[in-house]
Amino acid sequence: MKTIIIIPCHNEEKNISKVVFDSLKYSPHVLVVDDGSTDKTPQNAKESGATILKHIINLGKGAAAKTGCDYAYEKGFDSVILIDGDGQHDPCEIPRFVEQLNQADIVFGYRKFSKNMPFVFRFGNQLINLVTKVLYGLNLKDTQNGYRAFKVNIYRKIRWKAQDYSMESEMIANVGRYKLNHKEVPIQTIYSDNYKGTTIIDGIKIVLNMFLWRLN
Repeated sequence: MKTIIIIPCHNEEKNISKVVFDSLKYSPHVLVVDDGSTDKTPQNAKESGATILKHIINLGKGAAAKTGCDYAYEKGFDSVILIDGDGQHDPCEIPRFVEQLNQADIVFGYRKFSKNMPFVFRFGNQLINLVTKVLYGLNLKDTQNGYRAFKVNIYRKIRWKAQDYSMESEMIANVGRYKLNHKEVPIQTIYSDNYKGTTIIDGIKIVLNMFLWRLN
């Protein structure tokens, strides 16, 4: 499969070069979607060998990921790997996602919950996992993990409207709605910034949205 690795990011000048460099080991097609960064993120990413798409202003992770995936769809790629640009995801695990895509439409990475994961993240994730199972019949171990892979031929079905972190849950809701074949792979995660990612307010919005998506 012709695979593109998409990295949505905002103000990650310290991490993006390594993420791009390591990702290029697994595909020559690495796309960084710079979501209105005010630092040297786009310059560093370009110097490291990535293709760059830029938002003039910060729109949110969901918007950046959608810009990248729209590009992949339009350019005729077969599969997409979504990976965060903050260094929490190790690109060396990309081959495991690609391998599982031979048997599934979409592959979700899941973290092993431990004391290294901030408590508020653990609690919120487990709550959203439960809501996902009840509303959509998907028993996933880690619904808020952004490390994912999917075949581009399902993109129109899973394409999300959310511009923020709830895009990950909306994608899952669409997977459940269309009963798409999915797999999970365990990954290692480095928590270098306790304040990155889904906040308590984000979690509340996600749960409310999941009920609204189910009603619609």
